[in-house]
Amino acid sequence: MGEASDEIVLLGGVGEVAASEWDRLAGGVDPFTTHAFLSLLETSGSATARTGWRPRHLLLRRAGRAVAAAPLWLKSHSFGEYVFDQSWAEAFTRAGGRYYPKLQVAVPFTPVTGRRLLAADPADREALARALVATASRLGVSSLHVTFCDEDEARLLESVGFLLRCGIQFHWYNRGYRDFADFLDSLRSEKRKTIRKEREAVRRAGVTVEVLEGPAAVPVLEAFFPFYLATVERRWGGAYLTRTFFTGLARDLVDRLVVVRASRDGRMLGAALNLLGGDTLYGRLWGALEEGRFLHFECCYYAALDFAIGRGLARVEAGAQGPHKLLRGYEPVWTWSAHWLADPALRAAVARFLERERLGLEAEIRVLRDALPYRADDRRDGFCKGPMRS
Repeated sequence: MGEASDEIVLLGGVGEVAASEWDRLAGGVDPFTTHAFLSLLETSGSATARTGWRPRHLLLRRAGRAVAAAPLWLKSHSFGEYVFDQSWAEAFTRAGGRYYPKLQVAVPFTPVTGRRLLAADPADREALARALVATASRLGVSSLHVTFCDEDEARLLESVGFLLRCGIQFHWYNRGYRDFADFLDSLRSEKRKTIRKEREAVRRAGVTVEVLEGPAAVPVLEAFFPFYLATVERRWGGAYLTRTFFTGLARDLVDRLVVVRASRDGRMLGAALNLLGGDTLYGRLWGALEEGRFLHFECCYYAALDFAIGRGLARVEAGAQGPHKLLRGYEPVWTWSAHWLADPALRAAVARFLERERLGLEAEIRVLRDALPYRADDRRDGFCKGPMRS
């Protein structure tokens, strides 16, 4: 497992390591694996042992210097992950096993793709992958899961004994559009007309939509919590995040904030929270006290695309779920997770399930790609690679 002098350190919170040390490994581009974001999840009370997310971040040190890290959590449930394994837990329990606690390498409540094995050197990433397995074995947990990792990491994890699972999200890609009208021109006529009508309906309703960045977005974040709760309650979800999380976001990640605010007569109706990272805009949360017609589409999708085009960004990720995004130009793409299971019988059963699931998703993504709204001369392949085969 790496060099003979490698030391595996389990942290009780990301605050136990210096921000500069963690961020050197994370790379500083992805906002969700930064020391500031992970620390905020913990200190706000959103991701703690009390909420079932006990921090056990793994740091790999060599000669006293950190060479790799992973945001690792000891989980007592499977909520807030967006890669569902509850059926595995139920089957294992019926067979007399104990599925929880388990280990999870993830960004809590955040289904965005990105690096999960934080290291600059490929050899250190491999050492980290092996250290994760060794830690799971030493702690005697049923399983270890790495969710929304990138494809190269999935390959690496497969090589050290993980099963791979694919999923589907919808991401928008900038093909060099000059402006939003240029993007619309790439769509088939009926889809182009639909989007124009939806945007016009929001304007006719007397709604003002503004894109606010950085310090200008702070007042929205400070007022956002009731909007977040109202939307969660309407959609029968769980309110994972606390009021302190949003006020802390406005303080600690202000330079990453891109907020779309909808107002009428000076009163905020709702807001879409985005974070900026590298060449990507990450759509995170929508909150509204009342749902206006097409308001969600305007604030979460169209305004985000308009902003991304204006900034020359390559991509917009709009989170989990959402075949409705397809008709608005978001393309189906593969996401990856990796799963290590200690019990041989459980591993064999899950492997059979994942193979059946993969075949179904391959058929589904072909149908989805055929339904993309782009004109025939504007449809380009290359963004959606097929799932990896063992």
